[in-house]
Amino acid sequence: MSLIPNLTLPIKKTSSILVTFFVTSIGYGQTIHYNQFWSEVQFNRTINEKWSTELNIGTSYSSTESSPNIFEQNTQRSLRGWGHYYLSPRWKLSSFIAYYNNKDVPEIGQFESPEWRFALQGIYYFHKTGYTLSTRMRTELRHMRNEDDTYENVIRYRQQIKCLKPINSKILRAGVVYAIVSDEIFFKSETKVTGLSFFDRNRFNVGAGYLFTDDIQLEITYSNEYLPRDNGNQIINAGSLTLTFNNLFRNINKKLFHQAGTENDE
Repeated sequence: MSLIPNLTLPIKKTSSILVTFFVTSIGYGQTIHYNQFWSEVQFNRTINEKWSTELNIGTSYSSTESSPNIFEQNTQRSLRGWGHYYLSPRWKLSSFIAYYNNKDVPEIGQFESPEWRFALQGIYYFHKTGYTLSTRMRTELRHMRNEDDTYENVIRYRQQIKCLKPINSKILRAGVVYAIVSDEIFFKSETKVTGLSFFDRNRFNVGAGYLFTDDIQLEITYSNEYLPRDNGNQIINAGSLTLTFNNLFRNINKKLFHQAGTENDE
């Protein structure tokens, strides 16, 4: 079963929505700028036609006010486990539990804040030939340590719209390059650890991906993120790299058993 649905909606309407979100994301008073690099490796495993699991391993790096090097400081490491349920061709329901090691990086105003995160998510797909449009709704419960070394619960809601278009084919398959554009807005509860602003951030992404095989793909994107904060707003420009493996160990086992069977036949 393919883990990448082939779907969508009208492109003119989609473009106007994304442009509006992008203008919103850069239209605020900019104060502090950081350049960052985000990377993640994803391992997906199909259980049956309705269920799949996923494991994500991520890390983030950032520049500081004194250095423009995007790898100047390692700011975060994360481990996240997912369960996915394919309710219908249009609906994908998911949940995850994750641990985020937010490191102590005073140069960017970040203190050490270990975090456990639980989320419920739904993705709705609009089916169109030649491209995919989806909208993602996610509610997160974040259990985070604040500067007083006590833990707070933060509720955050995220709404994303995303368009994915294959470039050299009408469908996603091995050897296909595809373009990605998305925008996501974040709202959160007011807490000491994340600040008093109800609006958490806006994240605009644009980039491309490539499928080496039906089960291995790479995405490279640019993200522009606006974060209103009590001690000064932030603008983050980030390069992002995501490597995805579908049914990796199952495919390795199949290949090994196939080779062993071939050798025995000889």
